[in-house]
Amino acid sequence: MREALVTGGAEGIGLAIARALAAAGHRVTIADLDGDKARERAAELGESHRGMACDVTDEAQSAAVTASAPLDVLVNNAGIGDSHLPTLEQDVDAFRRVLDVHLAGTFLMSREAGRGMVARGRGAIINLSSIAGLTGLPKRNAYGAAKAGIVAMTRSMACEWAAAGVRVNAVAPAFVETALVRKLADAGRIDLPTLRRRTPIGRLIRAEEVAAAVAFLASDAAMAI
Repeated sequence: MREALVTGGAEGIGLAIARALAAAGHRVTIADLDGDKARERAAELGESHRGMACDVTDEAQSAAVTASAPLDVLVNNAGIGDSHLPTLEQDVDAFRRVLDVHLAGTFLMSREAGRGMVARGRGAIINLSSIAGLTGLPKRNAYGAAKAGIVAMTRSMACEWAAAGVRVNAVAPAFVETALVRKLADAGRIDLPTLRRRTPIGRLIRAEEVAAAVAFLASDAAMAI
């Protein structure tokens, strides 16, 4: 059975990804800042799956969770929201925290998982970027910078590890219909009707649709990607 690790997998897109990988036959480890919720969600997937507490910005914790199983698949999904404040009101500590979780967290987890993957000559890493890293979104400086950095880092690692049999890809969704997005809409921080009008398909993406793309990239069908 293939081993897969999903960071930030206790809810939202990460949970949808964990479910998709479990359905595809992977034994899934859900790593989340909330260890209790990670274990609860893993139990819902079945007795062979695991949940672990992990702060992806902590080097020791990243090393420990990636060493807990010989990983075939790593999904770097863990992240936090931006301040949604105008640039002139943004705090540099909050800016750095967003970069630390998204960008440094993805680097640390990839580096640690990559050690075993390169040694075994196989593996797939899928990183979660965003449309925010590909285009300009007002008030999303830290989030956009972090997600753009993930795109660049994905390309670098993909080129470095391809000959070793390790594939590194990223998906970059637009706004996804999650509890977090609904919470932001209820707080007046995003305008869902406007987002739907600006989206060619006329609706927000579902978490399960992102998960399907990730599951494909984790599969043998994507060996040349």
